[in-house]
Amino acid sequence: MPISRKLLLKTKALLSSEHGTVYKEHGGKIRVCLLYPNTYHIGMSNLGLRLLYSMLNVYSDIVCERAFLPDEETTQELLRTNTVIYSMESTTPIAQFDIVAFTVSFENDYPNLLKLLKHARLPYYAKDRDNRHPLIIMGGPCSLLNPEPLCEFIDIVFIGEAEAMLNGFLDVYRASNGRDELFDNIKGINGIYVPSRYTLHYHDDGRMKERHPSSGYPDTIKRSFVNDLNQLSFTGQIITRKAEFASMYLVEAMRGCPWNCRFCAVRSIYGPPRKRSFESLAKELNKSKECADRVGLIGPSLTDYPHIKEVLGIEGVEFSITSLRASKHSADILSLMRNKNSVSLAPETGSERLRRVINKQITRKDIIETSTLIFNNGISTLRLYFMLGLPTETDDDVFETVALVKEIRGLNRKSNIHISVSVFVPKPMTPFQWHPMAQSETIKGRLRIIKDGLKADRVRVFHEPHKASYLQGLFSTGDRRLSRVLELMDEETDWKKACQRADIPIDFYIYRQRGLNELLPWDFIDCGTDKERLLSEYKDAIRLEKE
Repeated sequence: MPISRKLLLKTKALLSSEHGTVYKEHGGKIRVCLLYPNTYHIGMSNLGLRLLYSMLNVYSDIVCERAFLPDEETTQELLRTNTVIYSMESTTPIAQFDIVAFTVSFENDYPNLLKLLKHARLPYYAKDRDNRHPLIIMGGPCSLLNPEPLCEFIDIVFIGEAEAMLNGFLDVYRASNGRDELFDNIKGINGIYVPSRYTLHYHDDGRMKERHPSSGYPDTIKRSFVNDLNQLSFTGQIITRKAEFASMYLVEAMRGCPWNCRFCAVRSIYGPPRKRSFESLAKELNKSKECADRVGLIGPSLTDYPHIKEVLGIEGVEFSITSLRASKHSADILSLMRNKNSVSLAPETGSERLRRVINKQITRKDIIETSTLIFNNGISTLRLYFMLGLPTETDDDVFETVALVKEIRGLNRKSNIHISVSVFVPKPMTPFQWHPMAQSETIKGRLRIIKDGLKADRVRVFHEPHKASYLQGLFSTGDRRLSRVLELMDEETDWKKACQRADIPIDFYIYRQRGLNELLPWDFIDCGTDKERLLSEYKDAIRLEKE
């Protein structure tokens, strides 16, 4: 069916804003479409999507294109003209590709996967697709954490870093005749998970009882990862003015984090910490000058990157760093950051006790000293990130957050201070994976403490909608039974009503303290982190409640 002129002009406008787009003929090639379950503006700021696009297009027998969740205006035009969603580069309908690959970074994007499948007119459930349909695969951070809520819809899940398993998968794909043969041939590759080859059973009270693999399939899926980032080849990336990181080349300095905060899964899914050499990074940075105005340095703790001073000293590059750690090393970084008006710190809480509970290894003194350095370096806006609902949190802890922000405000009355408040969500692969979320009314009350306490201090307070946090909590710790909820969310604007219709007890997933010996939906994933060690850390954290 012809595509309307309005849709074509919109696609052409996006493509014309890009540098590095790859165009290939489809004939005789494996056709792969990368689907990002959010809009172009957000998806094109994702480093994983950019790198995977470049990696796949290096192969002479592969053509890789992209599609994104349509915005509201595009959705209406697709519906009005009865048009299926198509790839940007060649306007090929998604259903005509051989492989459709989702990159999933955020749990709240899960419902968008089904929206994209619907726009492509592909069956939602894997069991309803056959060799006439594209192979639906999934990768990204959510695949390493807990892909189970999506597993009824996905044919193959990549658990790990694509660079470590892509060649092996493609070799087997080329040699296989149909998806059943492919599933059997890939079962020995680290990081490859075929959900349809596993049967799950539950206790009467809803807890998971056991999971049975089909013959020859492994009980656990071992994460695949790259030992040495310096061995990776970097083939460039698409740069666009119309993304969240506009006209910015993204460069990864390190993976993994050395600090082991108990609420954060980065240490488990991307550990051990791996750092690129200065020589490797400098080579890519010099390449970036050819196509981008700015460079975004990517890494979970760039303050700890050993070559950060040398990197920021490279001439002819304007750098962007998302956040700093509260430490004395920040002074060196700040002195080298040119044209930087905004800096972020993440104290997480103003309470010293609660920072010990979450193993946030910074003190109030560190936070105040780093804030002073930021203001002294002429930074006009300081952004502070806090969480509410952390394990063992009380109202007194929240009052300490207010006191900390007031003290920081007292350091400089002229600069802008913005604080962003999120709700703690228990993440798989962390010591807090057993812990329930705080009740919604509790969070609302503590947010009110912060807003009222800072009303007179010219501090802007931002927070995400509570319903988004609890939806994230549902999918973060959920299992395959949530597939029906995701299906119904296409009809229900309220996800709680979708849960009611699917007979899913919300409290069971969000507010329940999980048994310490309970089989968890994601326990089949081996990221190299010992569950007993996580449990020991959790017990240590809870013991700090009364200190």
